[in-house]
Amino acid sequence: MRPLPRPAAVLFLGVLLPTAAWALAPPRFPGPHSHPRRGANGVGGGYEYETRYFRQRLDHFSFSGEEDDAAFFQQRYLVGRGGGWAGPGGPIFFYCGNEGDIAWFAANSGLVWEAAPRFAALVVFAEHRYYGESMPFGSKAKAYNSSKSMAYLTAEQALADYAVLLADLKRNLSAEGSPVVLFGGSYGGMLAAWMRLKYPHIAVGALASSAPILQFEDIVPSTIFYDLVSDDFRRESLSCFLTIKDSWKALEDQGNGQDGLLKLSKTFHLCQTLKTSGQLSDWLSSAYSYLAMVDYPIPSEFLMPLPANPIKEVCRNIDSQPEGTSILQRIYAGVNVYYNYTGIVRCFDLNDDPHGMGGWDWQACTEMVMPMSSSEDRSMFAPYKFDYASYAEDCIKNFGVRPRPRWITTEFGGHNITTVLEKFGSNIIFFNGLLDPWSGGGVLKNISESVIAIVAPLGAHHIDLRPAAPEDPEWLVSLRESELKIISGWLSDYYGARGALFQPVAAKDSSAS
Repeated sequence: MRPLPRPAAVLFLGVLLPTAAWALAPPRFPGPHSHPRRGANGVGGGYEYETRYFRQRLDHFSFSGEEDDAAFFQQRYLVGRGGGWAGPGGPIFFYCGNEGDIAWFAANSGLVWEAAPRFAALVVFAEHRYYGESMPFGSKAKAYNSSKSMAYLTAEQALADYAVLLADLKRNLSAEGSPVVLFGGSYGGMLAAWMRLKYPHIAVGALASSAPILQFEDIVPSTIFYDLVSDDFRRESLSCFLTIKDSWKALEDQGNGQDGLLKLSKTFHLCQTLKTSGQLSDWLSSAYSYLAMVDYPIPSEFLMPLPANPIKEVCRNIDSQPEGTSILQRIYAGVNVYYNYTGIVRCFDLNDDPHGMGGWDWQACTEMVMPMSSSEDRSMFAPYKFDYASYAEDCIKNFGVRPRPRWITTEFGGHNITTVLEKFGSNIIFFNGLLDPWSGGGVLKNISESVIAIVAPLGAHHIDLRPAAPEDPEWLVSLRESELKIISGWLSDYYGARGALFQPVAAKDSSAS
């Protein structure tokens, strides 16, 4: 998932901010590479699955009477295989797909696969409508053609998709009595939490990892995201933080000088000459935001191939340049860690979105309105104050729609979250890593005995869902075990209420089917 709009192209939650030379381009939620790696025969990240398609209704909330092909689309979902499922009545682990290709999320959500054999659970990963291969109207070009064709891209429709898919799947498997546990990270984590609240009869609980369900309206300060990104860099090196903070003016000054855009393009090894210095500012601010999200203690390829503790590596590159190196040359040396750690990229194409988020721009311009500002002192980014009028104007210009900034809190809540969830919510785990800038919009304290917050001071964006690795620190291993213990309790309660015993099993498989 990502944050708001930006200048004349879109980044994060995808809309546009004013076209100031150094205006902030809000970061997106981490999304997949545009060409996610897939193994043969349904193998991703070493996890085996069968790819299936479900004839899904386009609009769950109207009764137009239309039943032709245009009223439906093929929703892709992945079903784990490996023989570990207990069969009808056994648990189902259901991942709520994010804004991207579901095969990529399946490959990067090892906790779901690795925990399934312990519970003899069936694993299902469902793709979000308008992403990956789950395109209404037969193709992405037709689905993204206009505001009319994109009108069905909403969180509400996606949740209904998951509910209908689960009901049909359980019927076909004669597994109506199987308890469902929801999983999701980032936007998918928001969906998992919201689905548990909206459809409590569908699932017994939800693990909502790095889910910023409070990042709306004025529930949290609009500066919190970029403040937390900045804190991560300051934590590694004050001189690195200050170099980045000073770089925005240096970038603008050079861009305004004679042949300035050409010089900037050469300094940063760009494939095409810049049209504005704002393009480069967006590219840099996006890298810093993503680095904060994936500042994992072990190497990863979640967004880009990166070393362990990538911010430390970026700051080392910035700080270790020879005396006399310009600010912008230092910045290039640092950002190269994110965009070219492998060293194989010869030039950078700023028009290439390696995270391929597509429809998120639309979602940010309709209901996913997350105000983003940058503070004067705490932030290393250029100061910026969120301006809804400008935001809405850009959405109207780009999509022909006006955002509804209060709709998400009307539909799912958010204000007075403690009181509301204490009375009306149950069986939700909210995980947040405090290095992750999205944690600022997350639930960080326990709300009740069954609405639990698990916080990792050294954790980054949904690190708990990442595949287990030998290098994992002990705190991460322990944290995952705590989550699974809570899930085990949910299942025990479910089976106990039915007069049945639930006993987690030891299994050799890393997937279930």
